Amino acid sequence: MPFISVTRLRLRAIRYLPGFAWFAVRSRNQARRAAGFRGGALLNDRRWTFWTVTAWDDRASMLAYITAGPHRSAMAHLARWCDEASIVHWDQADAALPSWTEADRRMRAEGRPSKVRHPSEDHASLRFAPPRQAVAAAVTPVARPSP
Repeated sequence: MPFISVTRLRLRAIRYLPGFAWFAVRSRNQARRAAGFRGGALLNDRRWTFWTVTAWDDRASMLAYITAGPHRSAMAHLARWCDEASIVHWDQADAALPSWTEADRRMRAEGRPSKVRHPSEDHASLRFAPPRQAVAAAVTPVARPSP
């Protein structure tokens, strides 16, 4: 049963985009090589907002990824760079990634805001526009050689 993780981050100013992009590329590459990573997608939304959806073998695989390497380093900056950040997780019966519509629905119904230093007025209530759907990029696991 795959474990799904969805994040939504909104940068509070364009000046944070270069640093964010640097960590986003490194975190994506880390995920592709992470044990238990099944696949994911990145969505560059409007107003410097970025969504991720990832599928993992289990919660432990996802936690090992977020607490190590580039992703851990990136997390140290997000509270300062973002004025909105939220996350939602769930176990899912099928292996397909959820649609952005389902990710949005789950975020609003079951998600929680993450800590940010300069929250927008909508941060705590998870009030935001639905994600646009046209610009998502797939993230696939790196093929590992057979033993």
